[in-house]
Amino acid sequence: MLAYLPRPPTDTSRYGTFPQKPDLPAAPEALVEDGGQQAAATTAKRSAPMPNYPSAPRRSGFVPGEPSLPPSRGSLTTQHHRGRPSWCPPPAPQEAGARLYPLHALSVANIPNSSRGKTSARSSTVHTPEGLQSRRCKLLEEDSPTVQAGKRQRQRYVTKVGKCQVNLGNIQDKKRFLSDIFTTIVDLKYRWFLFVFMMCYIITWVVFGFIYFFDAWVRGDVGHQGDPEWQACIENVDGFVSALLLSVESQRTIGYGTRMVTANCAEGVILLMAQSIVGSMIDAMMVGCMFVKISRPKKRAQTLIFSKNCVISRRDEKLCLMFRVGDLRESHMVDAKIRAKLIKSRQTAEGEFIPLEQSELNLGYDTGEDRLFLVEPQIICHVINRHSPFWDMSAESLRREQFEIIIILEGIVEATGNHCLAAGMTCQARTSYTEDEILWGYRFEPCMSLEKGAFQVDYSRFEMTFEVQTPAASAKELHELKELEQQEHSTLSLYWDHLLQPCALPGP
Repeated sequence: MLAYLPRPPTDTSRYGTFPQKPDLPAAPEALVEDGGQQAAATTAKRSAPMPNYPSAPRRSGFVPGEPSLPPSRGSLTTQHHRGRPSWCPPPAPQEAGARLYPLHALSVANIPNSSRGKTSARSSTVHTPEGLQSRRCKLLEEDSPTVQAGKRQRQRYVTKVGKCQVNLGNIQDKKRFLSDIFTTIVDLKYRWFLFVFMMCYIITWVVFGFIYFFDAWVRGDVGHQGDPEWQACIENVDGFVSALLLSVESQRTIGYGTRMVTANCAEGVILLMAQSIVGSMIDAMMVGCMFVKISRPKKRAQTLIFSKNCVISRRDEKLCLMFRVGDLRESHMVDAKIRAKLIKSRQTAEGEFIPLEQSELNLGYDTGEDRLFLVEPQIICHVINRHSPFWDMSAESLRREQFEIIIILEGIVEATGNHCLAAGMTCQARTSYTEDEILWGYRFEPCMSLEKGAFQVDYSRFEMTFEVQTPAASAKELHELKELEQQEHSTLSLYWDHLLQPCALPGP
């Protein structure tokens, strides 16, 4: 439960809001080239200023002419290495353009590579062997507790394939499971289900076989085998094995004709009737359970797919959270509906801790957009408005949050020639997205095209996204900024209308 608590804010005193020119020391220290002295030199230089790496940018520092880039997906994971010291350079050349952005900075157009190259040209003049600096940074990253905590596997509430990671324990009243024995048997795993299926038949065969043998032994049929004058109740039963064969032949209605129950005893007829009734009940229950388990609509959910990531970008001048769903089968879902839940722990004003609180995400319930005609892949949109839990969440604060979004897609399995008995059964497919699987400033690529008079769906592009210009501020800040601009525009309009109004002449 504690995994869903909000992350503590990052140390902003170490990293400034804007980038700053590196402060180079006057005299660089000599680097140790001997391999045997590198370990001692690394320990000694942790307290000394390093000549080749820029110092941590200060909060008040600002470089004129340095543009503020929109945070892309690559920069979200590379610009804030919390375990990396301030003087360590980026580990790869492609991360050299990663910068620290202001908390509420709006995005600008994509900057050419020439402008991004100014940062590398502005770096220090003294060069260090790449092997030494990468080894030093790697050791410090591994020692950082923040990086070690980030490497731990995140405990999900619902897995990507839709399995709920909740284990029920300490159930006292287990008699409730026996009251619904049909559902209990269907919910068993296949190995246990097949075991129960076989044991139901084997136990009844053995029990009735023992009763047949006991009746034949008590009446003396076993000891008078081959006597033509003996009127046997059960013929040709001379042991337990032959009585077991009689039980199997009677229950499965095989009837080979060598062993049978005669009319010389009433208990044999009653025993045969009881076995026939019990056998019919077992057939009805176990065959029904087998059919339901094979044709359960849970297997239909395997062909309902979701995109691996969510994206946040602007649509119709509104900040939206979007993901994509698709159906791989040509038999479509009837009356498909989709909904989303936000799983997040919180603490109330009274100090009560609510673990894994569930809140609803509006996917168009009021407008009917949550009802899907799922013929082709569709992009589901959640508008981030004042009723959304993401109303005051920006690109920077998204990294400090811990939550999980549960997506539930429900529909009725369409009746076909092979699955006509499965008509009317509701199918449910689930998946989840954590905060690390949300791409800020991205959009899904189209995966449909018109070919030979029909629409063609290319599922190889189902997961593909591309970066778009998106503000890094929250929807609340964007709304306040828009209202401020409208207010300034209206004030300016009134001012100009007052200036252009002709002066009124005084009366006579």
